[in-house]
Amino acid sequence: MSKAGKLRVPDYLGHILEAIRRIHLYVENMTEVQFLEDGKTQDAVIRNFEIIGEACRNIDSLHPEFTQEHPEVPWGFAYEMRNVLAHGYFKVDLEIVWQTIHTDLPDLAAQIEVLLNKSHKA
Repeated sequence: MSKAGKLRVPDYLGHILEAIRRIHLYVENMTEVQFLEDGKTQDAVIRNFEIIGEACRNIDSLHPEFTQEHPEVPWGFAYEMRNVLAHGYFKVDLEIVWQTIHTDLPDLAAQIEVLLNKSHKA
């Protein structure tokens, strides 16, 4: 069995939260202009979006009952964004990435934290 098959839902949820935490750490105190001019930060942020997308895909493919029980979480969208970022190369719209960091990630983090807390109590 692959390592991915051995991980449980709480492991993947933890990976998602850690990736979100890192993204926020990388862009902390940055303006959008600074982000758009900083290739290293862009690369770090994109890598962590890829981690979020992969973790969401793994939860959906290995634990489909969990994603069906929690349709409020954008599991598919996270993986689709991962694909765009991973395969878009130099066509990535960094303004959308910036907006996603500030508009979508806080909600996703809150949703994942609730699910992770519930899984620890179960």
